[in-house]
Amino acid sequence: MMTLAIHDQRLTKPGTQNAALRDYDSVRRAIAFISANWRAQPTIEAMADAAGVTPDELHHLFRRWASITPKAFMQALTLDHAKNLLRDSASILDAALDSGLSGPGRLHDLFVTHEAMSPGEWKNGGAGLTLRYGFHPSPFGTAIVIATDRGLSGLAFADHGEEKVALADMTRRWPKATYVEDHEGTAPLAARVFDPKLWRPDQPLRVVLIGTDFEVRVWETLLKIPMGRAVSYSDIACNIKSPKASRAVGAAVGKNPVSFVVPCHRALGKSGTLTGYHWGITRKQAMLGWEAGQLGDTVTF
Repeated sequence: MMTLAIHDQRLTKPGTQNAALRDYDSVRRAIAFISANWRAQPTIEAMADAAGVTPDELHHLFRRWASITPKAFMQALTLDHAKNLLRDSASILDAALDSGLSGPGRLHDLFVTHEAMSPGEWKNGGAGLTLRYGFHPSPFGTAIVIATDRGLSGLAFADHGEEKVALADMTRRWPKATYVEDHEGTAPLAARVFDPKLWRPDQPLRVVLIGTDFEVRVWETLLKIPMGRAVSYSDIACNIKSPKASRAVGAAVGKNPVSFVVPCHRALGKSGTLTGYHWGITRKQAMLGWEAGQLGDTVTF
């Protein structure tokens, strides 16, 4: 549970009560807005609009009254939720493994079935592979969807104006592959990923994992984390029989080429900290919040 201490010395000074009450009302409205909408990671402009002040006024007002910025308050709410997700994470992952989810089938809520390319195909840098890609809208910014004839092989995210940079980041992973822009061909995959109404067990989304044997084992473990839960890097290391490899696990999580579908955003630090995310920590926060919204979760403050 998270609480927010509000304080302002002006409340004790005669003759300034009206101004203090106006300020308090603005802060109160901002807190109510952030508490109700933190899952969507609203901008400071949206917070200020809800409070009836300018972004600069809200920033300074919030710091004076609560000793933190509006953004820090929003992050604290997300972190509090993440810690709740992480509770009993080891048993959650053990349960998934014990349920026989180590092979193709209902690996997680997207009803994903996967296969891994051979080590030789990975070592060759994707030589001989034709990868189709397209840019598509998503709840988390522009999505770069990459596919082979066998299924989805890459999913990345970009802020406005950064699409080419994000695509270049992905193409460096398989430098010898042939890349063909195919917006129409990748659009159905984008719809399957981001529209929960299309998550169907009788039509599983096929994913092709391209990486080292160790990386693929980490990514397969990520697929077993249920929506609305999270696990620590050390939990993952233990479950792939490499209990001392938490750092290597973290590196493999960071190299996950199929973001969101292979849910690397559900991997957290041992204490529940929202550690770095290749596509931005705010996007990781937004994904956790979006999933909580899909499940109808509530957070107590």
